[in-house]
Amino acid sequence: MDKKISTEPYKGPVGGWGSARSVTEILWREGTLPLEGPETLWQQNKPAGFSCVSCSYAKLTNPKALEFCENGAKATAWEITDRRCDLSFFAEHTLSELEGWSDYALEEQGRLTHPMRWDSASDKYIAITWGEAFAEIGAKLKALEPKSVVYYTSGRASLEASYMYQLMARMYGNNNLPDSSNMCHESTSVALPQTIGVPVGTVKLADFDHTDCLLFFGQNPGVNSPRMLHQLQHVRMERDVPIITFNPLRERGLERFTNPQSPMQMLTLSETQISTQYHQLNPGGDLAALVGMAKVLLDMDDEARARGAPRVLDVDFIEKNAHGFDEFAHAMRLHPWVEIESCAGLSREQIAAAARVYAKAKAAIAFYGMGLTQHRSGVLAIQMLSNLLLMRGNIGKPGAGIFPVRGHSNVQGQRTVGITEKPELAPLDRMAAQFGFDPPRDRGVNTVEACEGMRDRSIKAFVALGGNFIRAIPDTDVMERAWRDLDMTVQIITKLNRGAIVHGKAAYLLPCLGRIEIDRQATGDQFVSIEDTTGRFHASRGQVEPAAPDLLSEPRIVAELAKSVLAPNPKLDWDAWVGNYDLVRDAIAESYPAIFADFNTRIRQPAGFDRPCPARERVWATPNGKANFITPRSLSEDPDLPRVREGVLTLITVRSNDQFNTTVYGYNDRLRGIVGTRMVVLMNSHDMAERGISDGQEVDLTTAAGDNVERIVRGLRAVTYDIPRGCCAGYYPECNPLLPLWHYAEGSKVPAAKSIPVRVWTH
Repeated sequence: MDKKISTEPYKGPVGGWGSARSVTEILWREGTLPLEGPETLWQQNKPAGFSCVSCSYAKLTNPKALEFCENGAKATAWEITDRRCDLSFFAEHTLSELEGWSDYALEEQGRLTHPMRWDSASDKYIAITWGEAFAEIGAKLKALEPKSVVYYTSGRASLEASYMYQLMARMYGNNNLPDSSNMCHESTSVALPQTIGVPVGTVKLADFDHTDCLLFFGQNPGVNSPRMLHQLQHVRMERDVPIITFNPLRERGLERFTNPQSPMQMLTLSETQISTQYHQLNPGGDLAALVGMAKVLLDMDDEARARGAPRVLDVDFIEKNAHGFDEFAHAMRLHPWVEIESCAGLSREQIAAAARVYAKAKAAIAFYGMGLTQHRSGVLAIQMLSNLLLMRGNIGKPGAGIFPVRGHSNVQGQRTVGITEKPELAPLDRMAAQFGFDPPRDRGVNTVEACEGMRDRSIKAFVALGGNFIRAIPDTDVMERAWRDLDMTVQIITKLNRGAIVHGKAAYLLPCLGRIEIDRQATGDQFVSIEDTTGRFHASRGQVEPAAPDLLSEPRIVAELAKSVLAPNPKLDWDAWVGNYDLVRDAIAESYPAIFADFNTRIRQPAGFDRPCPARERVWATPNGKANFITPRSLSEDPDLPRVREGVLTLITVRSNDQFNTTVYGYNDRLRGIVGTRMVVLMNSHDMAERGISDGQEVDLTTAAGDNVERIVRGLRAVTYDIPRGCCAGYYPECNPLLPLWHYAEGSKVPAAKSIPVRVWTH
């Protein structure tokens, strides 16, 4: 890896030749050219192929010849790499030594090949048999009080593996089932059921053909869901649909796009302008901007009534479908513009310009990502966005709706089949009858609560179905100390990561098949299923040979763990389930008949099938049977952290286009012009001048949270960047040590990683 560092502004578009070169580079680096990589990519997101292992963006009913994006290709190359992290590697390296390695260096060792156990005498992982691993883990779990064990899942595990995993945890005796959604879209799962009665978005791909306006809040499709850019390009070029963006940073994916699958655009170097308005607001200023837009709509509606003109608000929709509008409208009218402008970081005219375009649209879609969810008032911000849509009846009609864009490839699906710490969200009575056991009824722990339990020692063991938990969570330095004090850590993973190197007093690595690999079981090759971010279920079929002969599938590993710790159950044959995943899907259908009736037939349809979404039909599954306007109590998404404090900046954590979640594919962030490093802090030139900081100077960041806990990240390179004054940006997960565990969204406990108060220190 060339570590020559440069930070020059990137002038090109998303996609184009830059994307093509980046894909080619990683395919070569991972040893998948000339044949395996291209052949596998040809099957990506195809009906008879596999679902992308990175983002959960929707799959087309009629896919293109090449149905993948740059980041999806990187994820595929990362999984089917020819590199192997085998026994010889562990014979050469102690874990104390490996703690000094970067995330990138650890994962670049390649696929794990054998089950392993940490040996305290040598400080190395040593090989054990699968039978030994399951017996030892089972014995340790049996010796622990069930509530002291956490069963975590990342967002990649299939519906089948996730359903088996949650069933094992509940039969073991707890609802301690946190997952990666606790760190991103749990705010969505809390906010939307209260407003429109569903925990997911209401938009399908077909709605792009009918929309008149797109609104983006805190979501970067160029990195998080690049295949969406094809739909955005279509609505801009074919129908001149306005796209209005609210985001503190100018993200290239919402500015310009060259379609790498368009020969004409590639040959002519032409590009499509994506956003027609781009508003760089303050971090967390979305809530105030939305209040301002609502206020403008109310004023426009007053003027229309006075003139006898058509109403701006959809009063028929509101009267028939909604509750709480009068209280909401009164509160909006009372907010003074000076406060709205201050909180949003935008002028009244900027906000009004967006509102006027929205008011003209017959159907509008609102997209959002972690720029809304990862704030102290993230739940309220989502509900305010829902309010804005309800004002004009933009829920439950073609071309309209709310679109939370989730990152992990099946994080939404895992929640659908029972991965939740909230017992009221799982069909416990149905599962009790189905499997003849008494499920625990008390609430389990979410991600933040699991971390709190590790610190106070009420949590003693951690079993992870994928992911890199210790690297993804806040307060990294504090939590690593607590992680080491766990009685046991178990990692079901494909590659080494930080959570495998920093470990509990007993530690096990259980290497599994990846989704792209052929899964051969007793009744033949198996497929699995996932749910995309639009609520559609798809089959995913492995395409390549397993990385090593000793690897087991995730369902097999879960089943063996279950057998090692649970008493035999005459109503549940784990071995039969492993031999034929159709049986797992039958069980899912029995537990969730309203969603998965006739699961095995429908999942074999090339286009998959949709989950029910009552809000799309204007059926409101809320306690009062109405869509609800919810009045925000504050204009700030972080009301307990005043924005203006002497010397304090608001830090936003961001991803590069060379990573997926905690997985780093390289040290180049092409779209931000950063090459050779991730240890940077992006700053406004005026903030740098005030502090006497020059471009490229080394600085440290400390948290200014006022809780007397020292949190520091050293050795960051200050980079002049187009970012609002008073804030800065740094990479996730490198900046996670600065995020206090207690700094989370009210109501959802999603870490507020988009608004961390920090101070900058020069050397």
